[in-house]
Amino acid sequence: MDSKVHLDVKAVDLMIGGFRILNDISFQTRRGELLALIGPNGAGKTSLLNCVSGIYQASGGSILFEGKDLVGKKPHRIAKIGITRTFQHAELFRHMNVLDNLLVGRQIMMKCGLLSNGIFWGKTIKEEITHRQVVEEVIEFLELEKYRKSDASGLAYGIQKIVGLGRALAMEPKILLLDEPSAGMNRQEKEDLARFILRIKYEIGITMIWVEHDMQLVGDLADRIVVLNFGTKLAEGESASVLRDSRVIEAYLGTGGSHQVQV
Repeated sequence: MDSKVHLDVKAVDLMIGGFRILNDISFQTRRGELLALIGPNGAGKTSLLNCVSGIYQASGGSILFEGKDLVGKKPHRIAKIGITRTFQHAELFRHMNVLDNLLVGRQIMMKCGLLSNGIFWGKTIKEEITHRQVVEEVIEFLELEKYRKSDASGLAYGIQKIVGLGRALAMEPKILLLDEPSAGMNRQEKEDLARFILRIKYEIGITMIWVEHDMQLVGDLADRIVVLNFGTKLAEGESASVLRDSRVIEAYLGTGGSHQVQV
């Protein structure tokens, strides 16, 4: 596989309850790029992320990451080898504070056993210090310092989404799957999110696959776009050309024409 290709999705099908959700989906994600996955509601975007992250098992095709096929692997195994995700809803532990919610993301990296964790000494203490240091760095990176001891249940929904992003970052991913991170955010929160996404791309260098409905964000930030419609791939390419594609315009607006999808 080309060394520039980080994730190679090949002819992926998904059947659930006798219904075809995804049909022959193929695309490649390059190392370090921000690839937007767009399409109308029900197009299959989240289902595709679920296949990549192991929540769903593809019915056919392959999903290659660093030479390994992810199809058939459990979600925790996929997370451990370097693919983590956020969710449409923050999915936080509501009565845990921000710091502890992010520490949950470190569980897959912990090596000490149950007994040593219970006793809390030696290697366990060193490991705890290391994990807390990583989490504190993520909190600083996402400017969550003033919320670090606040329960998730008391946070504004947009801030909860940023905490969810932080939990995924705390797992030190090689590929980050973002499932509608801007949903429920106000304009200021979206501007902050855009800034964080660009910092993740340019300062950390994480490859991202980003499901998004805000076309202004997509047009401003994405390197390339893959468009799904009714479970099939409709278009793929550089952002500007895809957003001018008459098929994409028709899928979003229900009519053909020469006007660009508004960004």
